[in-house]
Amino acid sequence: MENSVMGLTPYLTVSDAKAATEFYKNALGAKEIRSHMAPDGKRYMHVHLDIRGSALMFADDFPEYNGGKSRTPQGLGGSPVILHLQVEDGQQTWDRAIAAGATATMPFMEQFWGDLYGQFTDPFGHQWSIGQSVKKPTEAEIQEGAKAAFKA
Repeated sequence: MENSVMGLTPYLTVSDAKAATEFYKNALGAKEIRSHMAPDGKRYMHVHLDIRGSALMFADDFPEYNGGKSRTPQGLGGSPVILHLQVEDGQQTWDRAIAAGATATMPFMEQFWGDLYGQFTDPFGHQWSIGQSVKKPTEAEIQEGAKAAFKA
């Protein structure tokens, strides 16, 4: 089947799927695979993007089918999930996301586990992390780094 997706795929609920599509294209270089409008002609019932060979899917919020409750991170008071993107061009990816409207929540910098790494929240309340491997520390070095980081 053409454009079929195998494996685990994040499927998000967003407050504005049209704007989210543009944000992910601008911030992360996403390519739109397909999208389908809902019968109301105002909201998207499905958007499928490709981000560096991985699928991301999402839809607008439809609280009327959830007992009147929103399923967006804003409606839920946040999200415990972080979507991680491992890349070869970390600083460039980070800068692009921030320039497109993401809010940094953890600075992009070298971490004790050997990655350049940072976290941001997108304009729709979803948390993301960007990582780029730059070193291969030993397990002992990672444990020592963790002890120092968790003291702070």
